[in-house]
Amino acid sequence: MAAAVAAAPGALGTLQAGRARLVAACCARLGPRWSLPGSWRSPRVDPAIWVRGWTPAAGGAAWRRGYSSEVKTEDELRVRYLEEENRGVPRCSSPVKVALLGAEDRGAASVLISRRAKVNKPGIVVLGINRAYAKNSLSKNLIKMLSKAVDALKSDKKVRTIIVRSEVPGIFCAGADLKERVKMNSSEVGPFVSKIRAVINEIANLPMPTIAAIDGLALGGGLELALACDIRVAASSAKMGLVETKLAIIPGGGGTQRLPRAIGMSLAKELIFSARVLDGQEAKAVGLISHVLEQNQEGDAAYRKALDLAREFLPQGPVAMRVAKLAINQGMEVDLVTGLAIEEACYAQTIPTKDRLEGLLAFKEKRIPRYKGE
Repeated sequence: MAAAVAAAPGALGTLQAGRARLVAACCARLGPRWSLPGSWRSPRVDPAIWVRGWTPAAGGAAWRRGYSSEVKTEDELRVRYLEEENRGVPRCSSPVKVALLGAEDRGAASVLISRRAKVNKPGIVVLGINRAYAKNSLSKNLIKMLSKAVDALKSDKKVRTIIVRSEVPGIFCAGADLKERVKMNSSEVGPFVSKIRAVINEIANLPMPTIAAIDGLALGGGLELALACDIRVAASSAKMGLVETKLAIIPGGGGTQRLPRAIGMSLAKELIFSARVLDGQEAKAVGLISHVLEQNQEGDAAYRKALDLAREFLPQGPVAMRVAKLAINQGMEVDLVTGLAIEEACYAQTIPTKDRLEGLLAFKEKRIPRYKGE
C-alpha cells in the first residue's frame, strides 16, 4: 500500500506515502500477525501469565501466599483476576491473587498457570498497589513489578479490562519514592526516571481498556500513572496534582504531555506551574476525570465505579475493543484525513474475525453473542 501511493507525483504522493506508512505502523501495534487489508490473519497471542509460590489454605477453600525467606511480608503489587462472573452472576468466593514476579527475581520456582487458565473465563484484572508504609510511592522494586505485570498482561487475550487501584486506604500513589531517590547520586536519577516513564508508557500502550480508580492521594508520578489509563474515576475526597515544580523539577513520567492532551494546554500549564492540587470535584470540572463519587465507608467508591464501567465493557467484542482503542489513540495524534485512514485500516481488521460473524448471528437469533476474541 505504501509503495503504491509513493508512486504518486509530487508532494501529494510524498504526503500520502507518509500517511500510508503511519497507518501500516499503527496496524503493526496490534501484533506481529496484524496487517493491512489484503492479508487477513488473526493476531497471535502468547499467554505469559506467571505465578509463583501460591499454596491452598486449610480446607482448600481459599488461597494464601507461600513466602520464601527472601520474600517480603508485603506484596507491593497485587494482581487479581475477576472473572466473567462479574457480569451479574455470583462471583468466585475468593478471586485468585497473582504476584507477577519471575523466578529470577526472588529465587523461587515460577509456575505457568495452564490448568487454571483453561477454566478461567475472560474478565477483569485488578492491579492493586500495596506499599502502605511508603504511601504507594514508586520505588525501584514496584516499577520492576509493574513492568513485569504489564508485560504479561498485554498478550493475554483473556483480559478484557484492567483496573489500576490502591489497596491502601486514602492513597492512590504519592509519586516517586523520595526517600529512595535521595540516596541516589545524580547519574542514577535520570535512568530511574526513564524507567518510570517507560513503564507508564507501557500501561498507556496496553491494547485493552484501562481504568484508574483514584480513591485517595494521587500526586506527581501517581497522577501520571492515572493519566496513562484510558479512563479515570475518583472519589470527591481524592487529591491529585502534578507538584514536581515544588521540588525544582518537572513531571517526568509523561505528565507534561498527557495532562495538556486531557484538559488543554493553558489549564495544564497553570496547574503544573502552580503545583496546584485538585480534589475530585475540581478534577471533574476541568475534565481530568470522567466520574466523581462521594466516598463510601469502605473507602473504595472510585474502585466500585471502575468495576461498574469494566462490567459494561465485558460483553463487547474484544478484538473490536482493542482496535477501537488503537484507532482513537493513534488518530488523535494526526490530522483528520490520516486519522480516517487509520480508522479504515482498523475497521478492516474486524471484518474477517469469527466474532463479527458471531455478532451478526446472535443479532439474527435474538440472543447474547458469545465472543471469543477470534
